[in-house]
This record gives sequence, C-alpha cells and structure tokens, in this order.
Amino acid sequence: MTDAAPDPTSGPTLLTAWKAAAARLKAGRIDSPSIDARLLVEVAAGCSRTDILTDPYRAVTPDQQGALDGFVERRLRREPVSRILGKKGFWKIMLNVTPDVLSPRPDTEAILDVVLLAYPPNKAFEMIDLGTGSGAILLATLAERFGARGVGTDISFEALAVAKENATNLELDNRATFLRTEWAAGFADHSFDVVVSNPPYIPSGDIAGLDPEVRDHDPRLALDGGPDGLQAYRELAPEIRRILRPDGLFAVEIGWDQGPQVKALFEAAGFENVIVVRDLSDRDRVVTNGPDPRTNPVPKM
Repeated sequence: MTDAAPDPTSGPTLLTAWKAAAARLKAGRIDSPSIDARLLVEVAAGCSRTDILTDPYRAVTPDQQGALDGFVERRLRREPVSRILGKKGFWKIMLNVTPDVLSPRPDTEAILDVVLLAYPPNKAFEMIDLGTGSGAILLATLAERFGARGVGTDISFEALAVAKENATNLELDNRATFLRTEWAAGFADHSFDVVVSNPPYIPSGDIAGLDPEVRDHDPRLALDGGPDGLQAYRELAPEIRRILRPDGLFAVEIGWDQGPQVKALFEAAGFENVIVVRDLSDRDRVVTNGPDPRTNPVPKM
C-alpha cells in the first residue's frame, strides 16, 4: 500500500510549484521555461532535480513559494537565471557569477574540446586565459587536466575577485593564479604551452539589438569588440604569437560570422595551420592552430 498523493488544494508542492512557474514563464515567452523553472524551484525550495522527481508531493512552504515568485518575476523581466541565482554551470564545473563577469555560455565549451583533444590527461602543460572573467575556461581545463597549471588575466579587479573565489571553491587555487593586466602585458616571450581567450567580439553598433539577458546584464567591457567587432583580435594575435612556446596551441572564441577575418589576422601574425572550428550548433566558434574535434573527437576517458 502506498500513500495517496496529497490534496492539491492543501497548498503547493514541488511538482505543482514547478509546473506553475513553468507555465508563467512560457506565457511570458521565456526560452526553456521548464528548465528555468526547475532551476528556480531547486534554489527557492532547497531541493534537487532528483527530489522533484522522487518526492514531487513535498510541500512548499509559504516562504519558499514567496522566494520562487520573486525569482519568476525577475526572470519575466528577462534577468538571466544565472544572475538571479548567482551561479552558472560550465562544462563540468559550477561557477559563481556576478554582474562584473560575463555569464559563461555553452558555446565557449568549444575551446575546451580543442584543448582537451590536444593535451591528454597525463600531460603537464602551462596555460594562460586572457580576459578570464569568471575563470571559466581556465578552471574547467584544470579540472580535467591534473598536470596543468595556469594563469588568468583581466583588467577588472572585480572579475578577478570572482575568478579567485571560483578557483578556491573548486580547490584549484593551488594550480591557478589570477593577475590584473591588459591581455598578456608583462609576461615574457614563449611563456606558455596553451593560450586561450574569449574576448569581446560584438560590434559596438550591434549591442543595442542583443537579447535583454545579454545586453542588460553582461558587462559591456566583455561584449564590445569595437566598430567591427575585431579590435581585440588585432591586439591579441601578435601578443599570443609572442608568449606562446614553439609548437604551442592557441584557441580563441569568435562570433559566428567572423571566422575568415580572425583566421586571417592570426595568419598575418605568423601562425600556420590555422583553422576555424564549429560549435555544436554548427556555427563557426573557435579559431585555433590545434586539432579539429569534428574530425578527431575527444576520446571518452
């Protein structure tokens, strides 16, 4: 004999709160309303995805419902879930995010596909993440490659504080260092085996037309790539060439329509065998001199 489901008129449960929140978000034309609602319920009610599935009739208290309602109202105003909750998953790690850093996106994981394919798990290497923000690329790489060490640079003190906190939370602070400088200024020639970056690449005139989740909540410093969106790459290409060791690897994120231009900038800086790598949405996403995961996928470990 099993317990009957509680009377739905007695108050909200994890299941009914999730369904109601998802319905409100869907009516508000929010993308992925069911996923967003679940993430908000998990935090508001102090539960996990498993709890919602295995204990769907757990009562939601008035305080928890009030917190959820507040979260939903913020999401309906197009505030991203990562900003509401102050955290965002990236690759296999969870990162704290604040208004001072770009909220990491799945597109950027295409850089990890290149680096992890080039450097197997037992390989030691030194890397630098230029314009590190939350530390996402560097910390996700170090979490996968235990012999690696790295540096993250940024010109924002606030962003570096977030990155340092993330490194500590992930117990990677013994292998990750964060320094304030402009790109690679101050580093010696041929200092790193791997150089990565997700620089600002949105043309200045296009920022006003971005989705509100990006335009109104990501720092403009992390978005604005100058009049044509390519200013950062003009600065980065010769600097990456200078600090990269012979036979080293670089990988930079790009806008989906910038592949040929960015590839040409790195070739002009002296790089050979430069390719453009596509992301999971089949759009150009990374310019690199490394392997193409589309033709040589990262092996499952």
